[in-house]
Amino acid sequence: MPYKRVRRRRDRGQAAIEYLGFIPILMLLAMAVIQIGLIAYTAQQAGTAARAGARAASLRQGAGQACANAVSDWLAGRTSCLPSYGGKEVTVTADVDIPSIVPGWKFGQAHKTATMPLDH
Repeated sequence: MPYKRVRRRRDRGQAAIEYLGFIPILMLLAMAVIQIGLIAYTAQQAGTAARAGARAASLRQGAGQACANAVSDWLAGRTSCLPSYGGKEVTVTADVDIPSIVPGWKFGQAHKTATMPLDH
């Protein structure tokens, strides 16, 4: 006698319901990946801002404007650079606020420094 598959009516759609329960976990994981990417991107932009600011300050030009011009437009308002002159070199520290995809959560700032010799 061949095996006949018996399907109960109440089991239909159970897999779909199980997948629906897993969607919030996938959404949280996706948000975490996006936030980590934003943190890494902001750190990279802070390094670029520090180098541009140090280059401008070594030529006795405005470090702050050079920093803001070096980062993406949407991070320019979140960027500050402070030059520190000492001897024959200048060190610029760039601070960029890390954006958050979750309103109300703060991740602080990315801090990067760069040093260049002063041009006489």
